[in-house]
Amino acid sequence: FPMPKINVVNRAGKQHVIEAKAGQTLMEILRDQNMDVEAICGGCCSCATCHVFIDDAWASKLPARSADEQELVEETESYKPANSRLSCQIKMTDALDGISVTVAPEE
Repeated sequence: FPMPKINVVNRAGKQHVIEAKAGQTLMEILRDQNMDVEAICGGCCSCATCHVFIDDAWASKLPARSADEQELVEETESYKPANSRLSCQIKMTDALDGISVTVAPEE
């Protein structure tokens, strides 16, 4: 059974393709694969250290940001209105196979 794949550009600008388990959050997957995601709050939507940019082609396929997530990403220096997401708020599903994300710069 093929696992969904994520295309990731890390902070150094290097591209990686990593396998993901459906049901995990994007943050857990990126953190566990050492993709520059700190996730200091552990996925509680309270720190923005798992900030990523979702590729334009995928951004519209994700559920909208919650008010808490919106507030946190807006406060980051690298905020992109259409692309900024907290990876802890995105559940990986088979439908997201091939999603492209770029890890946001460190704040």
